[in-house]
Amino acid sequence: SEPVVVEVGLGDRGYPIYIGDKLMDEGGGGALLRKHVTGQQVLVVTNDNIDKWYLDKYVNALKEDPNLKVESFVIPDGEEHKTMEVIMSIMQKALECRLDRKATFVALGGGVVGDMVGFASAIYQRGVNFIQVPTTVMAMVDSSVGGKTGCNHPLGKNMIGAFYQPQAVLIDTATLNTLPDREYCSGLSEVIKYGLIRDADFFEWQEENMGKLMARDPASMITMIKRSCENKAEVVAQDEREGGVRATLNLGHTFGHAVETGLGYGEWLHGEAVSVGTVMAVDMSKRLGWIDDELADRATALLKRANLPVALPEGCPLTVDDFRNTMAIDKKVANGVLRLILLDGELGGCKFTGEYDRTCLDETLEAFALPNEA
Repeated sequence: SEPVVVEVGLGDRGYPIYIGDKLMDEGGGGALLRKHVTGQQVLVVTNDNIDKWYLDKYVNALKEDPNLKVESFVIPDGEEHKTMEVIMSIMQKALECRLDRKATFVALGGGVVGDMVGFASAIYQRGVNFIQVPTTVMAMVDSSVGGKTGCNHPLGKNMIGAFYQPQAVLIDTATLNTLPDREYCSGLSEVIKYGLIRDADFFEWQEENMGKLMARDPASMITMIKRSCENKAEVVAQDEREGGVRATLNLGHTFGHAVETGLGYGEWLHGEAVSVGTVMAVDMSKRLGWIDDELADRATALLKRANLPVALPEGCPLTVDDFRNTMAIDKKVANGVLRLILLDGELGGCKFTGEYDRTCLDETLEAFALPNEA
């Protein structure tokens, strides 16, 4: 079956997103992958969980072109390994293999692999091409599209990185068959986000189809990924480097990143933290009087149906000040003012602003986090 194609419109740096079920088996995925390889050398990077499932399949698909020299490298799995040390190990491999500037890197994995391989591509010999092959919902619907690459720093998530676009994104939904339930659900937080911030019809579609999505119905998953990618591509085309509208894609992320950093990277999956962060942003929007109770309740109900957390875990040690301190070095801080993405008005409406009543932020933090030590 022919893949669905979504174009990311960035002029001469635009690229296609190919989406299909069993794309690599019967959808001509191997030919598509080879089509976007530049040069004669390819480095496929994956993690030590994905490698046993999919590495050989993608390496062999590349090797169908006898002129390609294909190398592979396996990095450790998990957000706690999203570090400069691991980026350096990718560089080491590329240098040992004498990869030149015409080489292509392939990121085979979830958001952590995609972000790190993308960043390695951006800085290896000042930039080589790369292709995203996402294998998780999170990466398929969000992180593989739009060129945000990088790694974490002990003081803050994704604080080191670059905007660097791939040559193509190749999504075979068959890879989701091996994705654990917890990881699958984590990615749904970003899908729900698109409905809340800009696509009310998509939110309503999710309310109707969440049962099918949770059962991993192939046609529903393709619709979910396609509509998510269309939303992401539209926003990225308008605002590639996050001067304005692209920031709205970070609904729930300022609170969520504080949860991830505070709990320790890898304790919670990114999407789980974003889910709680979204509930906090919704709570604050309601306290400000910008949205009604019904919209707040619908948002929380849909996250719950996706098996996502809507409060911090029992015994979570994070205090109001822990949130404040981490949020103070968020990337959306400008001239000392913390700008937040908050819902506004009807379903699908939001705004990115530093102009809000600070007491509502305090009330939200106090409702979700522990009080400060006396």
